[in-house]
Amino acid sequence: MSLPLDPLGMLPVQDLDLAAPAAERARGAPLRPCLFIDKDGTLIENVPYNVDPRQLRFMPGVGAALARLQAAGLALVIVTNQSGIARGHFSRAQFAQLQEVLLQRLRDEAGVAIDDLMLCPHEPDAQGRPACLCRKPAPGMLIGAARRLNLDLTRSWMVGDTLDDVEAGHRAGAGGLLFDSGGETVWRRSPLREPDAVFTDWDALAAHLLARIGDSWQGSSSCSTSGTAR
Repeated sequence: MSLPLDPLGMLPVQDLDLAAPAAERARGAPLRPCLFIDKDGTLIENVPYNVDPRQLRFMPGVGAALARLQAAGLALVIVTNQSGIARGHFSRAQFAQLQEVLLQRLRDEAGVAIDDLMLCPHEPDAQGRPACLCRKPAPGMLIGAARRLNLDLTRSWMVGDTLDDVEAGHRAGAGGLLFDSGGETVWRRSPLREPDAVFTDWDALAAHLLARIGDSWQGSSSCSTSGTAR
């Protein structure tokens, strides 16, 4: 019996820029671990297709958690699907205004400087699957950020409120964490979509990652978890 084809394995590569010149990356710099962060439902409350900065609300505890993780040496990169651009709900310029406010508030309120924000503006196909290599669960945004920022995907994690986020992390060679805030409604399971751990608050998530960072630096191969793993 033949295995079903993997649509993500057959996607075109025209939307994925992995050709950053080596001179643009720090020569001899060690690869850094990273936390890739979904935006809506993970970093901020999910207001569909919102680009009004007045409706921007951070998830409880996220600023303090990100400050702890950044102080421990993690790069922080936001990766977000924004098909509202392709659907005509808002423009790139409107999203850029929201992005500016979001990043400034993180700096002002938590002392957190986000290393990069990656967005996919494309719609999925008629079956709801990505039609490019950047839309999660495809790994393009993570791989592109790793290329530009000198990131070690094997010591990195993707956190988001859906199993598409988990799958994107695993496809990139990183860990996949589910922030269970109600965003996942389908629960379509596969090995790539099984979270390494599940959390409902940012404090527990930060504690989990700080423990893993410590294990990594000590050369430990243990797989300790905190929060609610399942």
